[in-house]
Amino acid sequence: MNPSPENNVILRADALARQVDYHGQTLTILHQASLSVAAGESVAIVGASGSGKSTLLAILAGLDPASSGEVWLDGQALSALDEDGRALLRRDRVGFVFQNFQLMPQFTALENVMLPLELAGRSDARAAASAMLQRVGLGHRLDHYPRHLSGGEQQRVALARAFVVRPTLLFADEPTGNLDPATGRQVIELLFQLNAEAGTALVLVTHDTALASRCAAVYRLNDGRLQREAT
Repeated sequence: MNPSPENNVILRADALARQVDYHGQTLTILHQASLSVAAGESVAIVGASGSGKSTLLAILAGLDPASSGEVWLDGQALSALDEDGRALLRRDRVGFVFQNFQLMPQFTALENVMLPLELAGRSDARAAASAMLQRVGLGHRLDHYPRHLSGGEQQRVALARAFVVRPTLLFADEPTGNLDPATGRQVIELLFQLNAEAGTALVLVTHDTALASRCAAVYRLNDGRLQREAT
């Protein structure tokens, strides 16, 4: 069960706007976007290509600045942190799953999952990463490089890497976008299973309305304007 968003808010955005200069004109990508995500809650952001989903996600994660407005992640205002502070907050609190997997090609599956643990100084990085790869069904692929894995297997490695740090919040950006429908369904089932087990808040960016309907709340982004849909 998802908690009500009034309690234990993990992510809150208030009146986010993003403008960029384009050939001497000001182009507005986001218009006063606001949302709230509670601990353990699943939230989908849907919209067509070019609607501003990736821009919004980057601002929510503290990867890009907003032109105005504020984001609070686990109670901390992102504007009050410098770049190093935001990076540390992401390291300790946030997991990411991307459409194109974002695995390190020179690292094995095990080494890819170990990486965030090693960056956090965890002495049990190898054991924890191995256990998580076992959990996603890749215990027999620990020493394989990404180029030797299928797309579905690469995305399962990415899921293992995201969840191994036990994040408070997970951002998933079109996680099935590069997968065939059958493999995509398997990956999504695994994503929701892992998310339920970990009690992680989930922000899922997708153009797939059927996938979005599995989340507790759905926000639609249209021409830079974000609106919560009735459920």
